[in-house]
Amino acid sequence: MSGARMSALATLRSQIERIETAEVVHHQDRVALGHGEVDRALKGGLARAAIHEVFCEGRQGAAATGFVTGLAGRVTAQRPLLWVRQDFSEIETGALSMSGLTELGLDPRRVVMVRAADVESALRTSADALACDALGAVVLDLWGEIRQFDLVASRKLTLAAQGSGVTGLLLRMAAQPLPSTAETRWMLRAAHSPPGSASMPAAPWDVWGAPRFDVELLRNRHGPCGRWIMEWKCDECQFSEPSAYPQPVAAAPAHRQDPAVLQQRRAG
Repeated sequence: MSGARMSALATLRSQIERIETAEVVHHQDRVALGHGEVDRALKGGLARAAIHEVFCEGRQGAAATGFVTGLAGRVTAQRPLLWVRQDFSEIETGALSMSGLTELGLDPRRVVMVRAADVESALRTSADALACDALGAVVLDLWGEIRQFDLVASRKLTLAAQGSGVTGLLLRMAAQPLPSTAETRWMLRAAHSPPGSASMPAAPWDVWGAPRFDVELLRNRHGPCGRWIMEWKCDECQFSEPSAYPQPVAAAPAHRQDPAVLQQRRAG
């Protein structure tokens, strides 16, 4: 066997050893999301120091962005969050709103935005950021099918996350899942939000309900998969089971007679 092949084999063995060792070290480092069934499936919560993929159709980009924002808020633990966006993502879905992040409970002062001109720049920036243990999480926001993001690139991100303890969240819009080293893989769709408070008259934008997500866990390295409705509690900054909201019943108009009385009069 040639020296080059021996060197490549040694490097591969070293990488595998690092992955296995890091999995043992960070196995218990999980953060509960707040949704009971989801946390049980995740063996206590979302694993830190790992890569998690969130997929969605192009038209579901807003819902998926909101879900990733919630995940980031749970795992950052008051540390800075680096959000890397491919320029093309902004063209397709628009710019991120700092006021929107605030409404979801994420402090925009802890968010650092990076706009990458191309996929290579986005991947390189994310890998470097994941190796920085001063961060709480790194979001990599990519649009469409990307040939550069293969198993090798995924493994590089995983090694960086496991080495530093930083959590990586990959937001993949309008893309199909491919083999990767991700700890979990999610498919996101928007769900109907519950009605807001109707106890007093208010403008329509003041009675919007809590954000809800139709969440399917497609891959879970250490537990079962499943599908749930997850509701985001903006004030508590955590997910929960969908709340039960009573549906209001319209009152009968005052000028309309009781149907029972009207029927008796007709019968008489």
